[in-house]
Amino acid sequence: MKFKNITTPNDVFLAPMAGITDLPFRLICKEFGAGMVYTEMVSAKGLFYDSEKSRILLSVEEGEHPVGAQLFGSDPQIMSEMAKVVCESDVDFIDINMGCPAPKITKNGEGSALLKNPELIGEIVYAVSHAIDKPLTVKIRKGFDDTCVNAVEVAKVIEQAGASLLTIHGRTREQFYSGEADWDIIKKVKEAVNIPIVGNGDVREPQDAKRMMDYTGCDGVLIARAAQGNPWIFSRTNHYFKTGEVLPEPTLEERIPVILKHAQMLVAHKGEFIGVREMRTHLTAYVKGIHGATGFRRRLTAVETLDDIKFLLEDIQNELKSL
Repeated sequence: MKFKNITTPNDVFLAPMAGITDLPFRLICKEFGAGMVYTEMVSAKGLFYDSEKSRILLSVEEGEHPVGAQLFGSDPQIMSEMAKVVCESDVDFIDINMGCPAPKITKNGEGSALLKNPELIGEIVYAVSHAIDKPLTVKIRKGFDDTCVNAVEVAKVIEQAGASLLTIHGRTREQFYSGEADWDIIKKVKEAVNIPIVGNGDVREPQDAKRMMDYTGCDGVLIARAAQGNPWIFSRTNHYFKTGEVLPEPTLEERIPVILKHAQMLVAHKGEFIGVREMRTHLTAYVKGIHGATGFRRRLTAVETLDDIKFLLEDIQNELKSL
């Protein structure tokens, strides 16, 4: 897929997820074939007030490209100023989050709350797109709720204001992540605008990605929750696109080296205390679907050191062999 001066190696991308898609996880997913990645969502206002946490979230490395910095906010001037600052770093593009459903974001009129104000969306996109030289992309949802399903209208505003690419999640803000994603709205948006469209929602297996692209005509697919603990989804989906063959899920033996590498990278990036505690969520996701591994869930969420992780994985491996 191509947008502005960026050409991705494939059409299967890792979605930005707060607390999940930090630098170590993005690098892992890139190794397994994610065609494009994004930083975690960063507050433009936080950057404006020089928040150290916000700056750390924007750290990127050479192996990630193409990588975008995802910003959120509702003030066109602050958004444009901070986008310009971020563009001085090694990120390849800026992405604006207009789809986050979290109450702490929407109560401030940011994220998906912006869908209730298409005029303000246009002002923000115009201000940012005209302040930076790098491509600008935007992520939205189907609408705010069932009384405000306006993705097509908003998409036209975003295109006209200067964005180079648009991602649409086929759920409203009120749905959060429940129910089924509406792929029809993705199709309608694709038919209504000329910029590339990336579809998001209910892509859990390689076949889902292919069905979404075939049905909606979208140019790329964003994989979110299905990638957590499962970076193989990218290599398996890319293989399926090329060959039509569905590769099997990785075995525990194939997962363990990746789990250990991920844990080591997190510890190196954030220190052992924080890194191991953040790894707990990833650990339960990595062993999901492995027969007999659910009994280890309590121990997986209680590890405190890197050695704890190593020893526990050995115990899981040995115990499952004896079943």
